[in-house]
Amino acid sequence: MVSSPVAQEQYPAAAATTTPEIGVILGHVGTPQTTKRSEVRRYLKEFLSDQRIIDLPSWRWQPILRGAILPTRPLHVGKFFEEIWTEEGSPLQLIAEAQRDGIQERLGPRFRVELGMSYSHPSIGEAVETLKSAGITKIVVLPMFPQYANSTIASIYDTVMLHALGRGKGRAGGLPEKKYIPTLRFIHPYYNDPEYIEVLAGSVRRQLEDVPEFDRLVISFHGEPRRFIDEGDPYEDQIHETISLLGEALGLPESKYELGYQSRFGRTEWLKPYLQPRLEELHSDGVQAPVIISPGFTADCLETLHELAIQGRELFEKGGGDGANYRTIRCLNDDPAWLDYAARLIEKNAVNL
Repeated sequence: MVSSPVAQEQYPAAAATTTPEIGVILGHVGTPQTTKRSEVRRYLKEFLSDQRIIDLPSWRWQPILRGAILPTRPLHVGKFFEEIWTEEGSPLQLIAEAQRDGIQERLGPRFRVELGMSYSHPSIGEAVETLKSAGITKIVVLPMFPQYANSTIASIYDTVMLHALGRGKGRAGGLPEKKYIPTLRFIHPYYNDPEYIEVLAGSVRRQLEDVPEFDRLVISFHGEPRRFIDEGDPYEDQIHETISLLGEALGLPESKYELGYQSRFGRTEWLKPYLQPRLEELHSDGVQAPVIISPGFTADCLETLHELAIQGRELFEKGGGDGANYRTIRCLNDDPAWLDYAARLIEKNAVNL
Protein backbone atom coordinates (compact mmCIF):
# COMPACT_ATOMS: atom_id res chain seq x y z
CA MET A 1 0.00 0.00 0.00
CA VAL A 2 1.35 3.40 -1.00
CA SER A 3 0.11 6.70 0.36
CA SER A 4 -1.04 9.08 -2.31
CA PRO A 5 0.46 12.57 -2.77
CA VAL A 6 -1.35 15.44 -1.09
CA ALA A 7 -2.13 18.77 -2.69
CA GLN A 8 0.30 21.34 -1.38
CA GLU A 9 -2.40 24.00 -1.17
CA GLN A 10 -4.39 21.82 1.23
CA TYR A 11 -1.48 21.09 3.56
CA PRO A 12 1.13 23.82 3.01
CA ALA A 13 4.63 23.00 4.18
CA ALA A 14 5.52 24.47 7.54
CA ALA A 15 8.40 26.87 7.86
CA ALA A 16 11.74 25.10 7.78
CA THR A 17 12.89 24.11 11.23
CA THR A 18 15.81 22.06 12.46
CA THR A 19 13.73 20.37 15.16
CA PRO A 20 10.06 19.47 14.88
CA GLU A 21 7.99 21.37 17.44
CA ILE A 22 5.34 18.75 18.06
CA GLY A 23 5.55 14.98 18.31
CA VAL A 24 2.73 12.69 17.26
CA ILE A 25 2.15 9.12 18.40
CA LEU A 26 -0.23 6.92 16.41
CA GLY A 27 -1.43 4.32 18.90
CA HIS A 28 -2.02 0.76 17.68
CA VAL A 29 -2.39 -2.48 19.64
CA GLY A 30 0.41 -4.14 17.65
CA THR A 31 1.29 -7.41 15.96
CA PRO A 32 3.80 -10.23 16.24
CA GLN A 33 6.92 -9.49 14.23
CA THR A 34 7.02 -13.00 12.74
CA THR A 35 4.75 -16.05 12.65
CA LYS A 36 7.19 -18.14 14.69
CA ARG A 37 5.59 -19.75 17.71
CA SER A 38 8.05 -18.12 20.12
CA GLU A 39 7.23 -14.64 18.79
CA VAL A 40 3.48 -15.24 18.78
CA ARG A 41 3.82 -16.54 22.35
CA ARG A 42 5.70 -13.39 23.38
CA TYR A 43 3.03 -11.20 21.81
CA LEU A 44 0.14 -13.08 23.41
CA LYS A 45 1.87 -13.12 26.80
CA GLU A 46 2.29 -9.35 26.77
CA PHE A 47 -1.18 -8.72 25.36
CA LEU A 48 -2.98 -11.03 27.79
CA SER A 49 -0.98 -9.78 30.78
CA ASP A 50 -2.38 -6.26 30.39
CA GLN A 51 -5.00 -5.76 33.11
CA ARG A 52 -6.91 -3.50 30.74
CA ILE A 53 -7.46 -6.66 28.66
CA ILE A 54 -7.88 -9.26 31.42
CA ASP A 55 -8.89 -7.50 34.61
CA LEU A 56 -8.44 -10.44 36.96
CA PRO A 57 -5.89 -10.26 39.80
CA SER A 58 -2.47 -11.43 38.64
CA TRP A 59 -2.32 -14.18 41.29
CA ARG A 60 -5.46 -15.66 39.76
CA TRP A 61 -4.91 -15.01 36.05
CA GLN A 62 -1.19 -15.61 35.52
CA PRO A 63 -1.27 -19.34 36.44
CA ILE A 64 -4.10 -19.82 33.92
CA LEU A 65 -2.28 -17.83 31.25
CA ARG A 66 1.06 -19.58 31.73
CA GLY A 67 -0.27 -23.05 32.45
CA ALA A 68 -3.26 -23.42 30.11
CA ILE A 69 -3.15 -20.77 27.39
CA LEU A 70 0.45 -20.04 26.41
CA PRO A 71 1.48 -23.70 26.00
CA THR A 72 -1.13 -24.26 23.24
CA ARG A 73 -2.69 -21.03 21.98
CA PRO A 74 0.38 -19.62 20.15
CA LEU A 75 0.43 -22.63 17.81
CA HIS A 76 -3.15 -22.04 16.66
CA VAL A 77 -2.85 -18.27 16.45
CA GLY A 78 0.45 -18.58 14.60
CA LYS A 79 -1.28 -20.64 11.90
CA PHE A 80 -3.91 -17.93 11.53
CA PHE A 81 -1.19 -15.32 11.10
CA GLU A 82 0.53 -17.50 8.49
CA GLU A 83 -2.65 -17.44 6.39
CA ILE A 84 -2.69 -13.63 6.19
CA TRP A 85 1.06 -12.90 6.29
CA THR A 86 2.60 -11.12 3.30
CA GLU A 87 6.05 -11.38 1.74
CA GLU A 88 6.88 -8.03 3.38
CA GLY A 89 5.62 -9.11 6.80
CA SER A 90 2.66 -8.40 9.05
CA PRO A 91 -0.27 -6.72 7.26
CA LEU A 92 -1.00 -4.52 10.26
CA GLN A 93 2.64 -3.44 10.50
CA LEU A 94 2.74 -2.48 6.83
CA ILE A 95 -0.55 -0.59 7.00
CA ALA A 96 0.48 1.23 10.19
CA GLU A 97 3.75 2.32 8.57
CA ALA A 98 1.84 3.58 5.52
CA GLN A 99 -0.47 5.53 7.83
CA ARG A 100 2.50 7.04 9.65
CA ASP A 101 4.23 8.05 6.43
CA GLY A 102 1.06 9.47 4.89
CA ILE A 103 0.20 11.53 7.97
CA GLN A 104 3.80 12.75 8.26
CA GLU A 105 3.69 13.87 4.63
CA ARG A 106 0.52 15.84 5.27
CA LEU A 107 1.68 17.48 8.50
CA GLY A 108 5.10 18.58 7.28
CA PRO A 109 8.35 19.24 9.19
CA ARG A 110 6.74 21.04 12.14
CA PHE A 111 5.59 17.60 13.34
CA ARG A 112 7.36 14.30 13.89
CA VAL A 113 5.08 11.29 13.60
CA GLU A 114 5.91 7.98 15.30
CA LEU A 115 4.11 4.67 15.60
CA GLY A 116 3.41 3.41 19.09
CA MET A 117 2.41 -0.25 19.45
CA SER A 118 1.01 -1.41 22.79
CA TYR A 119 2.49 -4.92 22.55
CA SER A 120 5.08 -4.91 19.79
CA HIS A 121 7.80 -2.92 18.03
CA PRO A 122 7.97 0.03 17.74
CA SER A 123 6.47 0.22 21.19
CA ILE A 124 4.71 3.20 22.72
CA GLY A 125 7.62 3.52 25.12
CA GLU A 126 10.07 3.65 22.21
CA ALA A 127 7.95 6.31 20.52
CA VAL A 128 7.89 8.48 23.66
CA GLU A 129 11.64 8.12 24.19
CA THR A 130 12.39 8.86 20.52
CA LEU A 131 10.42 12.09 20.69
CA LYS A 132 11.91 13.13 24.03
CA SER A 133 15.43 12.38 22.77
CA ALA A 134 14.76 14.61 19.76
CA GLY A 135 14.08 17.51 22.12
CA ILE A 136 10.32 17.50 21.54
CA THR A 137 8.36 18.67 24.56
CA LYS A 138 4.81 18.60 23.15
CA ILE A 139 3.16 15.34 22.09
CA VAL A 140 -0.22 14.68 20.50
CA VAL A 141 -1.49 11.11 20.85
CA LEU A 142 -3.94 9.77 18.25
CA PRO A 143 -5.32 6.34 19.18
CA MET A 144 -6.16 4.58 15.92
CA PHE A 145 -9.51 3.47 17.32
CA PRO A 146 -12.59 5.69 16.88
CA GLN A 147 -14.49 4.40 19.94
CA TYR A 148 -13.17 4.49 23.50
CA ALA A 149 -12.60 1.09 25.09
CA ASN A 150 -10.64 0.02 28.15
CA SER A 151 -8.80 -2.59 26.10
CA THR A 152 -7.58 -0.18 23.41
CA ILE A 153 -7.62 3.56 24.07
CA ALA A 154 -7.34 3.32 27.85
CA SER A 155 -4.37 0.94 27.51
CA ILE A 156 -2.68 3.38 25.11
CA TYR A 157 -3.28 6.26 27.55
CA ASP A 158 -1.80 4.25 30.41
CA THR A 159 1.39 3.38 28.55
CA VAL A 160 1.99 6.86 27.12
CA MET A 161 1.63 8.47 30.52
CA LEU A 162 3.86 5.94 32.28
CA HIS A 163 6.67 6.47 29.79
CA ALA A 164 6.20 10.24 29.69
CA LEU A 165 6.63 10.20 33.47
CA GLY A 166 9.72 8.04 33.15
CA ARG A 167 8.15 5.08 34.91
CA GLY A 168 7.94 2.59 32.04
CA LYS A 169 7.25 -1.05 32.74
CA GLY A 170 9.96 -1.40 35.33
CA ARG A 171 8.98 1.68 37.32
CA ALA A 172 5.36 1.02 38.22
CA GLY A 173 5.89 2.25 41.77
CA GLY A 174 7.88 4.93 43.53
CA LEU A 175 8.92 8.32 42.20
CA PRO A 176 9.41 8.88 38.46
CA GLU A 177 12.80 9.61 36.97
CA LYS A 178 13.82 13.25 37.34
CA LYS A 179 13.52 14.08 33.67
CA TYR A 180 11.48 16.64 31.76
CA ILE A 181 7.89 15.50 31.30
CA PRO A 182 6.45 16.48 27.91
CA THR A 183 3.09 18.15 27.55
CA LEU A 184 0.55 15.59 26.35
CA ARG A 185 -2.63 16.01 24.32
CA PHE A 186 -4.80 12.93 23.89
CA ILE A 187 -7.21 13.17 20.98
CA HIS A 188 -10.78 12.52 22.06
CA PRO A 189 -12.56 9.52 20.50
CA TYR A 190 -13.95 10.61 17.13
CA TYR A 191 -16.67 7.98 16.77
CA ASN A 192 -19.39 10.58 16.07
CA ASP A 193 -17.38 13.33 14.37
CA PRO A 194 -19.31 14.22 11.18
CA GLU A 195 -16.05 14.42 9.21
CA TYR A 196 -15.02 10.94 10.36
CA ILE A 197 -18.46 9.50 9.57
CA GLU A 198 -18.28 10.91 6.05
CA VAL A 199 -14.78 9.49 5.53
CA LEU A 200 -16.00 6.09 6.72
CA ALA A 201 -19.16 6.23 4.62
CA GLY A 202 -17.16 7.31 1.58
CA SER A 203 -14.86 4.32 1.94
CA VAL A 204 -17.85 1.97 2.23
CA ARG A 205 -19.55 3.50 -0.82
CA ARG A 206 -16.47 3.11 -2.99
CA GLN A 207 -16.00 -0.51 -2.00
CA LEU A 208 -19.67 -1.33 -2.49
CA GLU A 209 -19.32 -0.20 -6.10
CA ASP A 210 -17.52 -3.50 -6.71
CA VAL A 211 -20.33 -5.51 -5.08
CA PRO A 212 -23.04 -6.42 -7.61
CA GLU A 213 -25.69 -6.73 -4.93
CA PHE A 214 -25.87 -7.17 -1.18
CA ASP A 215 -28.81 -7.71 1.11
CA ARG A 216 -27.30 -7.13 4.55
CA LEU A 217 -24.47 -4.99 5.92
CA VAL A 218 -23.15 -6.73 9.03
CA ILE A 219 -21.28 -4.21 11.18
CA SER A 220 -18.85 -6.01 13.44
CA PHE A 221 -17.01 -4.63 16.46
CA HIS A 222 -14.51 -6.30 18.73
CA GLY A 223 -16.33 -7.50 21.81
CA GLU A 224 -15.47 -6.92 25.44
CA PRO A 225 -16.82 -8.31 28.73
CA ARG A 226 -20.24 -6.98 29.71
CA ARG A 227 -18.89 -6.08 33.15
CA PHE A 228 -16.63 -3.43 31.56
CA ILE A 229 -19.76 -1.62 30.37
CA ASP A 230 -21.43 -2.07 33.74
CA GLU A 231 -18.37 -0.43 35.32
CA GLY A 232 -18.70 2.67 33.10
CA ASP A 233 -16.91 1.96 29.81
CA PRO A 234 -18.81 4.02 27.14
CA TYR A 235 -17.76 1.65 24.33
CA GLU A 236 -21.22 0.17 23.66
CA ASP A 237 -23.00 3.55 23.55
CA GLN A 238 -20.37 4.97 21.20
CA ILE A 239 -20.69 1.94 18.92
CA HIS A 240 -24.45 2.37 18.64
CA GLU A 241 -24.01 6.05 17.79
CA THR A 242 -21.42 5.26 15.11
CA ILE A 243 -23.70 2.65 13.55
CA SER A 244 -26.70 4.97 13.53
CA LEU A 245 -24.72 7.79 11.91
CA LEU A 246 -23.11 5.45 9.38
CA GLY A 247 -26.45 3.94 8.39
CA GLU A 248 -27.88 7.42 7.94
CA ALA A 249 -24.89 8.58 5.89
CA LEU A 250 -25.22 5.54 3.62
CA GLY A 251 -28.97 6.00 3.29
CA LEU A 252 -29.67 2.47 4.50
CA PRO A 253 -32.90 1.49 6.24
CA GLU A 254 -32.39 -0.20 9.60
CA SER A 255 -33.52 -3.50 8.09
CA LYS A 256 -30.49 -3.43 5.77
CA TYR A 257 -27.81 -3.51 8.49
CA GLU A 258 -27.14 -5.14 11.85
CA LEU A 259 -24.53 -5.27 14.63
CA GLY A 260 -22.43 -8.17 15.85
CA TYR A 261 -19.56 -8.50 18.34
CA GLN A 262 -16.58 -10.67 17.44
CA SER A 263 -13.53 -12.14 19.18
CA ARG A 264 -15.15 -13.36 22.38
CA PHE A 265 -12.59 -14.87 24.76
CA GLY A 266 -13.24 -16.95 27.87
CA ARG A 267 -16.49 -18.00 29.53
CA THR A 268 -17.73 -14.70 30.94
CA GLU A 269 -20.61 -12.83 29.29
CA TRP A 270 -19.49 -10.43 26.56
CA LEU A 271 -21.39 -7.81 24.60
CA LYS A 272 -24.17 -9.26 22.49
CA PRO A 273 -25.22 -10.20 19.86
CA TYR A 274 -22.27 -12.54 19.26
CA LEU A 275 -21.13 -12.39 15.65
CA GLN A 276 -19.95 -15.95 15.00
CA PRO A 277 -23.27 -17.76 15.57
CA ARG A 278 -25.05 -14.97 13.70
CA LEU A 279 -22.92 -15.49 10.57
CA GLU A 280 -23.97 -19.13 10.57
CA GLU A 281 -27.65 -18.13 10.84
CA LEU A 282 -27.72 -15.51 8.10
CA HIS A 283 -28.57 -17.83 5.21
CA SER A 284 -31.47 -19.47 7.05
CA ASP A 285 -32.83 -15.96 7.72
CA GLY A 286 -32.86 -15.25 3.99
CA VAL A 287 -29.61 -13.31 3.71
CA GLN A 288 -27.93 -14.40 0.47
CA ALA A 289 -25.19 -11.78 0.02
CA PRO A 290 -23.84 -10.28 3.26
CA VAL A 291 -21.16 -7.60 3.39
CA ILE A 292 -19.08 -7.43 6.59
CA ILE A 293 -17.43 -4.26 7.87
CA SER A 294 -15.47 -3.67 11.09
CA PRO A 295 -15.28 0.10 11.69
CA GLY A 296 -13.81 -0.26 15.18
CA PHE A 297 -10.45 -0.83 13.48
CA THR A 298 -8.73 1.71 11.23
CA ALA A 299 -6.20 -0.87 9.98
CA ASP A 300 -6.79 -4.41 8.77
CA CYS A 301 -5.42 -7.00 11.18
CA LEU A 302 -5.88 -10.61 12.27
CA GLU A 303 -9.43 -9.89 13.42
CA THR A 304 -10.50 -8.54 10.04
CA LEU A 305 -8.32 -10.48 7.60
CA HIS A 306 -8.74 -13.89 9.23
CA GLU A 307 -11.56 -13.91 11.74
CA LEU A 308 -13.96 -12.03 9.45
CA ALA A 309 -12.71 -12.70 5.92
CA ILE A 310 -11.70 -16.37 6.28
CA GLN A 311 -13.42 -17.83 9.32
CA GLY A 312 -16.50 -15.70 8.76
CA ARG A 313 -16.95 -17.04 5.23
CA GLU A 314 -16.57 -20.58 6.53
CA LEU A 315 -19.34 -19.98 9.07
CA PHE A 316 -21.62 -18.49 6.42
CA GLU A 317 -21.01 -21.52 4.20
CA LYS A 318 -21.58 -23.87 7.14
CA GLY A 319 -25.00 -22.33 7.52
CA GLY A 320 -25.81 -23.05 3.87
CA GLY A 321 -24.71 -19.77 2.28
CA ASP A 322 -22.71 -19.38 -0.92
CA GLY A 323 -19.22 -18.27 0.04
CA ALA A 324 -18.82 -16.46 -3.29
CA ASN A 325 -21.50 -14.01 -2.14
CA TYR A 326 -19.82 -13.30 1.21
CA ARG A 327 -17.70 -10.13 1.14
CA THR A 328 -15.73 -8.04 3.59
CA ILE A 329 -14.94 -4.34 3.39
CA ARG A 330 -11.40 -3.15 4.02
CA CYS A 331 -10.63 -0.90 6.96
CA LEU A 332 -9.68 2.72 6.28
CA ASN A 333 -5.99 1.72 6.17
CA ASP A 334 -4.11 4.34 4.08
CA ASP A 335 -7.18 5.70 2.28
CA PRO A 336 -6.18 9.27 1.35
CA ALA A 337 -9.42 10.72 2.75
CA TRP A 338 -8.75 9.02 6.11
CA LEU A 339 -5.17 10.27 6.23
CA ASP A 340 -6.36 13.78 5.33
CA TYR A 341 -8.85 13.64 8.21
CA ALA A 342 -6.30 12.26 10.68
CA ALA A 343 -3.86 15.04 9.79
CA ARG A 344 -6.56 17.70 10.28
CA LEU A 345 -7.52 16.14 13.61
CA ILE A 346 -3.91 16.27 14.80
CA GLU A 347 -3.49 19.88 13.67
CA LYS A 348 -6.67 20.94 15.49
CA ASN A 349 -5.45 19.32 18.69
CA ALA A 350 -2.00 20.87 18.35
CA VAL A 351 -3.39 24.42 18.41
CA ASN A 352 -2.28 26.21 21.59
CA LEU A 353 -0.40 23.10 22.75
